[in-house]
Amino acid sequence: MTASAATARTAPAARPAHRDGNVLRWLTAYTASLLGDSVYFVALGFAAAKAAPPAQVGLVMAAGAVPRAVLMLGGGVIADRFGPRLVVIGSDTVRCALILAAAGTLALASPGLWLLVAVALAFGVVDALFMPAVGALPPRITTPDQLARLQGLRALTVRLGTVVGPPAGGLAMGLGGAAAAFGVAGLLFATSVPLLLSTRIAPQPAVERAPAARELRDGLRYVRRHRLVGPLVLSGALCELGLVGPLNVGMVLLADERGWGAAGYGWIIAAFGAGAAAGALLLAVRGRIRRAGAVQIGTLLAGAAAVGSIGVARSLAAAAALALLAGLVCGVCGGLAAALIQTATAPAYLGRVTSVMSLTGFGLAPLAYPLFATATGAVGPSPVFLASAAVAALGGAFTLLLPAVRTAELP
Repeated sequence: MTASAATARTAPAARPAHRDGNVLRWLTAYTASLLGDSVYFVALGFAAAKAAPPAQVGLVMAAGAVPRAVLMLGGGVIADRFGPRLVVIGSDTVRCALILAAAGTLALASPGLWLLVAVALAFGVVDALFMPAVGALPPRITTPDQLARLQGLRALTVRLGTVVGPPAGGLAMGLGGAAAAFGVAGLLFATSVPLLLSTRIAPQPAVERAPAARELRDGLRYVRRHRLVGPLVLSGALCELGLVGPLNVGMVLLADERGWGAAGYGWIIAAFGAGAAAGALLLAVRGRIRRAGAVQIGTLLAGAAAVGSIGVARSLAAAAALALLAGLVCGVCGGLAAALIQTATAPAYLGRVTSVMSLTGFGLAPLAYPLFATATGAVGPSPVFLASAAVAALGGAFTLLLPAVRTAELP
């Protein structure tokens, strides 16, 4: 790293991230893009349901996940080679054009299931480029001492997207059908592009070009050998693999087994979301947290224990209270982990490191869904919740033994 680059990464921020107009422009663009994602998935699902039986609907919804998982690591290489700014703006522009074209086609004709599959596949390819690049942007729009605060703001934005996006997509579907919903998603992507263009982003450091396969191997080797980044990425992977089943499948099965119904499921998920939003808000307001590595490990272990305890709760009130606690500590844990990783990662590797993290969350973790559901059907939700929580807790247990993680600090 050059002296000027090192200075740029260690200089104190002129103002807190939540008061920085440049950061707020990026967050607004990111919010519009996330809302576009949510509306798109609602539109895709309902359009598929109108054109095909349930089994084929599932295939349409899963179609985009295949290229996203296969190409995600390559997307990290591209982000590091050409710079995340160019890749994010380009991919958001392509997503806008793709979804608006689909909206126009649906408005003029009824092309059938093939169009939806083609759109899902193309969207998955673009997502594989977009996700590593957008994840690599925070260190380039603020300074290291503001990264934890920015990660908190970003997490709040994600919560907003999950709360507002699906109802907006449903409303658009109800008023104008699939064409209108796709149109709304496309316009949201279009809103994010000029905001991204006006955001000041630190330039990509000059790196020696190499064949893509070699750059990918170098990135994986960098993650594996780094004393802080490698363990935190592995810890995050174990956490995702352990908690994704209980949070995304287990709550439904638990509510059904306990007789709490859809309303009870809604209360549990809402409590977790409220807790996660509170944790993100804490990071956004607090900014730097002392002994960040130790706090990250502690919140990971506490979050795993809380999620596991939901599976043995006998009352809806107890399950909702545990979900609130789990969301709170997991919100802090995730933000701190991302800030620590991005602070420690050399700028030239940010895209590839982010792609490895994204691959775990969006490519590998969903593979736990059928395993979790099958195990729950065989032995009931309580032991499976506890076993899954134990897998997640391993992510904190082994990092507890590593001084590089345990003593890590944010700038």
